[in-house]
Amino acid sequence: MSIHKEKLYKRQEVILSFVEEKESVSVAQIVAFLGEKGEKVTRMTVLRDLEKMLEMDCIERQGTAGRSVTYQLSTRYPMIKKIDEEKYFSLDVDQRSIKEKFNFDIFSQMKNIYTDEEKDTLIELNAMYKEKMKHIAPDALNKEIERLTIDFSWKSSKIEGNTYSLLETEQLIKNEKEASGHTREEAIMILNHKKALDYVRENKEKFQTISIGHIENIHSLLVDDMNITKNIRKTLVGITGTKYRPLDNEFQIREALEQTCKVVNEIENVFEKAVVLMLLIAYIQPFVDGNKRTSRLSGNAILQSFDVCPLSYRSMDEGEYKKATLLFYEQNNITSFKELFLKQFAFAVENYFG
Repeated sequence: MSIHKEKLYKRQEVILSFVEEKESVSVAQIVAFLGEKGEKVTRMTVLRDLEKMLEMDCIERQGTAGRSVTYQLSTRYPMIKKIDEEKYFSLDVDQRSIKEKFNFDIFSQMKNIYTDEEKDTLIELNAMYKEKMKHIAPDALNKEIERLTIDFSWKSSKIEGNTYSLLETEQLIKNEKEASGHTREEAIMILNHKKALDYVRENKEKFQTISIGHIENIHSLLVDDMNITKNIRKTLVGITGTKYRPLDNEFQIREALEQTCKVVNEIENVFEKAVVLMLLIAYIQPFVDGNKRTSRLSGNAILQSFDVCPLSYRSMDEGEYKKATLLFYEQNNITSFKELFLKQFAFAVENYFG
């Protein structure tokens, strides 16, 4: 079942907030609460509201009949609830109430993350992409692939603090001309993105089924010649700006990656596959460095393997991306990241290959 196929009505949102506040409530308590708010409703009306919220996986029912029946938040609701980012990040990192330890239940929760409406939107957008691909000439296609490679390499590197401009990135990738005023490491980071993108494109069918080896290959290309340890880390890593701490045991990290591959391979919807893989790689932080780069490129690898338009992230605000990722680290909430993905997918379809 898809999560929240429709939007909640205002009264249902009020009921949901009440359930969240009280943790467990009865129908009688809800009716009384709404009455105090000035909204007179019948028991049957509340039951209809609760049925819809059950269908949308926002709440769960406890008990079997009569007064013994109570309602509480579903275990997946924290993942799909809309969070006020401005309010959330107005608090200092030490003031935020977060999930500091790795959530081992995350794998069972990362299913059916898109609403039916969101799926339809993504499918319609990709149909536009496929139509473009039918009519694009081979020379024009090569130019578009090069353009997307430049844009992706620039933005993905910029997210990691790289100071190359888009024009400087273009000169580097097209003419192997390094820009003055930048470190050699910055140039290597960008060129490694191109190598990894070329590898994915040349082997795209292989990524229809994800394995740890695929993820390690992408990471290895991205950090090549950058004095970064390859393969699964054996040491603890910290993440700037959050109290969340990833797993520190090499065997647990490998097991978490295996679980990630299993979950992703079982998902049927290609967009869900890409988003789940991106989020879980970033959450596990399996490598000493280069994790988010690996997650972004792995997501594109899945999209391309199923002939879906890849993302460039060119128009994306880096701050929005970091906040969306932090919300997943700290609250296991996917809403902001999903919205970001959808926007960037729409941008890619509209701006490339035609």
